[in-house]
Amino acid sequence: MAFSDLFTPGFKQRNRDHFAAIVRVALADGIITDEEKAFINRTAINLEIDDEVVEQIMAAPEKYPINPPATEQRRLERLYDLTRMVLADLIADESEKTLLHRLVIGLGFPAEEATAVTEKAIALIVDGQDEDDFIAAFK
Repeated sequence: MAFSDLFTPGFKQRNRDHFAAIVRVALADGIITDEEKAFINRTAINLEIDDEVVEQIMAAPEKYPINPPATEQRRLERLYDLTRMVLADLIADESEKTLLHRLVIGLGFPAEEATAVTEKAIALIVDGQDEDDFIAAFK
């Protein structure tokens, strides 16, 4: 039995949808750089996304919904991943920031705080914060 078989279909679906959100961020500026592609590939492996599903998502990431995590911890983990994707090519262009802002709201952060959350997340990644420090900065 594969390790991934231990998880429910809902768990796999949330991973797939999170992966699709990461791909959307990468495609926000119309191109996927080598750095972004490497991040996407690592994330697919970490989330145990099959190659066939990766191809489907890469072709049409907008088909997959944003499933907001139920806990603050999970929401911040997803925000960390998404923000790292924005900065994977070391450039956070406006289209990527705009999409990240929308995804912040989709993750369940209050709309009136979305701009501040987006800016803080980007600043923390630029500062080189690891996931634990990133999450702690929001608590």
